[in-house]
Amino acid sequence: MSKPFDMELFLTGVLAGSPATRQRHLRQANTIQAAIADRWQRENPWTWQRKHLAWFLNHHLNQHAESTRYYYLLTTQLLIYRLGKSWQFNR
Repeated sequence: MSKPFDMELFLTGVLAGSPATRQRHLRQANTIQAAIADRWQRENPWTWQRKHLAWFLNHHLNQHAESTRYYYLLTTQLLIYRLGKSWQFNR
């Protein structure tokens, strides 16, 4: 049995800002991870593709407020930076 992926450890090197901001990014990253794992059974961010994050931003969040989608976009940008990818998403 494998251990669950630790998102806090994954993002530790790229998280900055106030404790509240760091907690928000961690909470949102865990939400992104859970949604992608539920839809595609990809629990580890290292196995994600651009389409997974695009689906989350465009379809999973389509009923949320614009401000909520913006904050999730910021968290997505942290994940992309940590993964070392050059993916870009529009606001």
